[in-house]
Amino acid sequence: MNAISDILFWISTGLMVPVIVLLLILFIRSVLLIGGFFGQYLSIRKTEKALRESMEGLTAGNVDELADKLPVKSDAWVIKYIREMLNVQGSPAHTQRLLANFEITADKDLALCKMLTKLGPILGLMGTLIPMGPALVGLSTGDIASMAYNMQIAFATTVVGLFAGGIGFITQQVKQRWYLQDLTNLEFLSELLNEKHRAK
Repeated sequence: MNAISDILFWISTGLMVPVIVLLLILFIRSVLLIGGFFGQYLSIRKTEKALRESMEGLTAGNVDELADKLPVKSDAWVIKYIREMLNVQGSPAHTQRLLANFEITADKDLALCKMLTKLGPILGLMGTLIPMGPALVGLSTGDIASMAYNMQIAFATTVVGLFAGGIGFITQQVKQRWYLQDLTNLEFLSELLNEKHRAK
């Protein structure tokens, strides 16, 4: 039994370095995500009002006028997909394919947020529990310095893991609302194009 316990202890101790490295990577990715999220927010602020005004009063009869109302210089995905849907408006199959492609693109963009949300707390918890063993050993032998060092690692990994998870959760929630609004606009445009196609 002692041999099995020793093996498990060695395995858990050996995981400490990979866990810390992964937490550092997640921390860097979360900081980069904040920067990208802020840039995306500014882009959406620029196009949201113009897109909302363009969609108001849109019918199957005047749907062709939408292309002229869209912002000329915009890197927002929804504007790109609206232009593509207007270009293939004679084909409902292509329109449905574009809607599916938008959902896939949005899901790919949310993948990093989801990963941070799940992996951050998991690795933070692992980084908390792994040093607790050596800390307790240090406490039992009277090595206060070793115990303090291991407890410092435990608390630091917890904070970094929760930070990465929090960033992932917040950005995921906001981006999901953005993409849901964009998908609603695209589906509305798709229905108008289908109505126009059936009226011919």
